[in-house]
Amino acid sequence: MTVRTTQTIVRFSSAFSLPGFDAPQPAGEYRVDHDEEPIEAVSRLAWRRVGSFIHLPAISAQRPTQQMVPINSADLDAALEQDLRQS
Repeated sequence: MTVRTTQTIVRFSSAFSLPGFDAPQPAGEYRVDHDEEPIEAVSRLAWRRVGSFIHLPAISAQRPTQQMVPINSADLDAALEQDLRQS
């Protein structure tokens, strides 16, 4: 089965946390990968998200190690919405 990965960058203006994080992450820009698989359709190609991952630390952080943490897209959307309300 074919899987594609799309990458986006999200920006937080305040510290944030997502379920499963050990500690809040600082404000900044973060890369997010979304894995998608095709949905069989007769008339057009469609994709369904099957996984999302955030890259830690933030893009601007100069750390020797980085990690990709699995996240729920709905939790990320909620955290971004909350960050926007706080701004």
